[in-house]
Amino acid sequence: MASFFFDAVFINLFGTDYMNTLLRIAIQKSGRLQEGSLEILKESGLSFSNGKDQLKTQARNFPVEVLFLRDDDIPQYVEDSVADVGIVGENVVAEKQKNIQIIKRLDFAKCRLSIAVPRSEQYTGVEWLEGKNIATSYPNILASFLKKNNITAGIHEISGSVEIAPGIGLADAICDLVSTGSTLLSNGLKEVESVMQSEAVIVANPVLGPEKKILFDKLLFRIESVLKAKNSKYILLNCPNEAISKITSVIPGMKSPTIIPLAREGWSSLHSVVDENDFWERIDQLRAFGAEGILVIPIQKMIV
Repeated sequence: MASFFFDAVFINLFGTDYMNTLLRIAIQKSGRLQEGSLEILKESGLSFSNGKDQLKTQARNFPVEVLFLRDDDIPQYVEDSVADVGIVGENVVAEKQKNIQIIKRLDFAKCRLSIAVPRSEQYTGVEWLEGKNIATSYPNILASFLKKNNITAGIHEISGSVEIAPGIGLADAICDLVSTGSTLLSNGLKEVESVMQSEAVIVANPVLGPEKKILFDKLLFRIESVLKAKNSKYILLNCPNEAISKITSVIPGMKSPTIIPLAREGWSSLHSVVDENDFWERIDQLRAFGAEGILVIPIQKMIV
């Protein structure tokens, strides 16, 4: 019934051509971004199967087709309109330099592209790189970094296992993605320069047809609602009425807190929303103002 209603609405908007319109979204086939990409799509209400070795799948309840691709290929596919949008690492977008737009940062798969050298080296600053050979899978980003710092160095482009390059005498340093730093440590390297910060982003072809643009906007609205919920907590507390003004100054909510009188005279129950990043600092302040019985609840979706 829900599917019939959904189709009826879109046929009314677009005519029967809607039935042949799918928004194609490319995500990583395997690797560190795939799990997060699938999770955010499913939390946005998309239902689809993603069996092993599938190359594509269609959502059962939204006109979206998901393509499973190599992350390095996603910018090219989006530029060529094989895919309309994609979820990919910001570092890949910067390296491939394709005609695509970053629409939204997704707050997962965070890492940094950094330069690392052997731990035995006495690194004195970026000038240490002058005349050195640097191995990387990101030659364009590295070249831009070196140019910005007026450094002339050799760039050796390799794919995979970049961290072993100094150990086998291929390079003096590397430029590679770093998350925890454990891989560098296990290969006798230390991080010395951060070249760029990266996370998963939604990219789109700058020219989408009107039907696909409306579908993308609807999907983006859902994703933004999920992201806002992840970064927020719903908070309930009891407080003396004389503390309400102080407490509402700390947790003002989306528009204003909800305040409900309690059976206990002179006390109220206050409901609001607090940002995840400010959570513990706010809790300490609320307790100092006399708040009691504080409950903090995750938010699944948040529409503002």
